[in-house]
Amino acid sequence: MKTEALLALDRQHIWHPYTAIPAEPEPYPIASAEGVYLTLTDGRRLIDGMSSWWSVIHGYNHPRLNQAAHAQIENMAHVMFGGLTHEPAAELVKRLLHITPSALDQVFLADSGSVSVEVALKMAIQYWQAQGKGEKHRFLALKGGYHGDTFGAMSVCDPENGMHHLFTGVLPQHFFAPRPEIRFHQDWQAEAIEDFARLLQQNHQHIAAVILEPIVQGAGGMWFYHPQYLREIRRLCDDYQVLLIADEIATGFGRSGRLLACEHAGITPDLLCLGKALTGGYMTLAATLTTRAISQQIAESEAHCFMHGPTFMANPLACRVACASIDILLESDWQQAVQRIEDGLIKGLAPCRELPNVADVRVLGAIGVVEMKQVLDVDKIQSRLVEEGVWLRPFGRLLYTMPPYIMADDQLDTVCQALFRSIA
Repeated sequence: MKTEALLALDRQHIWHPYTAIPAEPEPYPIASAEGVYLTLTDGRRLIDGMSSWWSVIHGYNHPRLNQAAHAQIENMAHVMFGGLTHEPAAELVKRLLHITPSALDQVFLADSGSVSVEVALKMAIQYWQAQGKGEKHRFLALKGGYHGDTFGAMSVCDPENGMHHLFTGVLPQHFFAPRPEIRFHQDWQAEAIEDFARLLQQNHQHIAAVILEPIVQGAGGMWFYHPQYLREIRRLCDDYQVLLIADEIATGFGRSGRLLACEHAGITPDLLCLGKALTGGYMTLAATLTTRAISQQIAESEAHCFMHGPTFMANPLACRVACASIDILLESDWQQAVQRIEDGLIKGLAPCRELPNVADVRVLGAIGVVEMKQVLDVDKIQSRLVEEGVWLRPFGRLLYTMPPYIMADDQLDTVCQALFRSIA
């Protein structure tokens, strides 16, 4: 299809994330991707500083991931998981058990990050129902949090400054604690957990679980908070008999500098959600892990089973690619790569601190964030970035980068310089 025909059809019929039809500004037509580069149909090459929303950690068109996909598709692209099982799912579960806390040994393979959150919420509710505590059906989340776009996930996102306030009247009503304010590298203050503790103490009889993004709040504000919050929240959940759900869809697989962000605090959640980078960005797949105690309790519930089962659950093609992606990660010196990127971002984004329109610059692992004092003109900024040969996707007052782990130092420097010049 010619580029003009593609764009004409797009204007008339195609929705893009968080846009109307036609999309404004008009999307950039892409022809191919290789390594860290996106190639537009007009031949321009852009360094992708977004890893396609956190997911493409090994870069595009990776030969081992390609090989895994080709080999699996020749054998079986998809089969229902109801009443059947297969090797790609078993191999993936084996790998997930290897890289996650030992207590989390029950795995539900879903088909997207939002669905994995829905699964975790439903597991928590069924767990308490099975114990005759149906009143424990609400959740405690953090302001500034983001967990997805489906209804259950939307209900535990930030209710005021999040992206889903239009649906407030129809969403289930839950409890929200203040956003953790102590930064990752700041000194801990014991009083910082008092509001959270008070909310939990007053409402724990009705709360099935606490749900949070450990250490890094992503789409809700790209905020990095102190690990002691997680330790305190884990302790409080135990004290008040409330489950803890860790949404590591964005932070899993090394993005924060640890394989899982929970490792910064040394805690194990009761339920863990993974997604995004699970397949190296090749296709959609997610997982919800929990403990044997929770799965057995659900098995003893009224339904005698967990009431969820997506059509594309444990898709063998996605599972096989996910196995290859995890192998590539674990065989690499990914810690060194993420540390190198962190060092490059700290150095490369430092000049932004001197700009009068910049409110804050923060870096953790392979995540770099520049927060502006005013809302960005996204169209103008993105156009400038494309002119500089860089692809980033700003929102609100935030311009940020999450590079693929394979990004070279000179490419990272190009991203940082383009970001600086776009706002200077």
